[in-house]
Amino acid sequence: MTPVERLVELLREPTGAMALPLTEWTDVLTVARAELLLGTLASRADGLAVPASVARVLANARAEAEETRRAALWEANRVARALTPLGIPIILLKGTAFVAAGLAAGRGRSIGDCDILIPRATLPEAEALLARAGWEWVKADPYDDYYYREWMHELPPLIHRERDRMLDVHHTILPPTARPKPDAAALIAGAEPLGGGLAVLSHTDMIVHAAAHLFADGDLTGGLRNLWDIHALIGERGCDGVERQAARHDLSDTVARALRLAHAIYATPVPPAYRRATVIDQLYRRRVLARDGWGRGRHPVTRGAFYLRSHAIRMPLPLLARHLWIKWRKGKAAPASE
Repeated sequence: MTPVERLVELLREPTGAMALPLTEWTDVLTVARAELLLGTLASRADGLAVPASVARVLANARAEAEETRRAALWEANRVARALTPLGIPIILLKGTAFVAAGLAAGRGRSIGDCDILIPRATLPEAEALLARAGWEWVKADPYDDYYYREWMHELPPLIHRERDRMLDVHHTILPPTARPKPDAAALIAGAEPLGGGLAVLSHTDMIVHAAAHLFADGDLTGGLRNLWDIHALIGERGCDGVERQAARHDLSDTVARALRLAHAIYATPVPPAYRRATVIDQLYRRRVLARDGWGRGRHPVTRGAFYLRSHAIRMPLPLLARHLWIKWRKGKAAPASE
């Protein structure tokens, strides 16, 4: 069993940690850190008898996850306060949403940026309000700024000049140039309020968004963590209504693959129709598990193919070719570093 497979086994059944020899722990912890699942593993293994050196690492991971949770909630509070004049709930996405809603998916979860969803029509006012509250643009290049505003599902990323925290302001969950066309208005209308000017997507929309983020908007980097999100969401509140919402958001195939792979990897309790992986699913599984005991990526051809796929699914080929050509020319024109 490879270290990444051992990690999956421990996440599924953490009591196995008590029998894991110390010689295997280094690889497992390294892979867990690389996959941003160390806090999740530490949360799952809390209270179990493990070697003292491992216990210290897991305790530190739990403390770090708790500090991350507190910082994420504070940042969400600051964002909501800055955007109060919009007069709408600010919808949290991904990890911040999980911890704000007190969901199992948030236990030990690593959280990077603060991701929010607001109606597209409110973006100009939101930009002005955030700028006044201390957020600044990360993408200073005019073409990068244009690329985000014209073709992406979010504004160019922002960073707060005092807290050094990143903010991604979404107006939908996939690039408008992608084939699937999620119903952003329905996502916003179905959001569940939390109080304090904040809200989160409905349970079924959270699952749909997690599947879209993993399979329709990237190269599957961090796939184990995103699949765990889906596993935890379903394990806590089931998946009734997910098929209907997936169809509504033009993401039926994507969500079906997410359910099949979550079941194949984490034994997620899904309906019988999603309990048998397809031949193509095996390629996705190979990509998701492509990590060695040093935390390095394995299967370079597979990873390369999914990297190319990630670009191809984001925009039509002519538009993609134009974008890559512009980026190549800009790279060639950039002055050499001293």
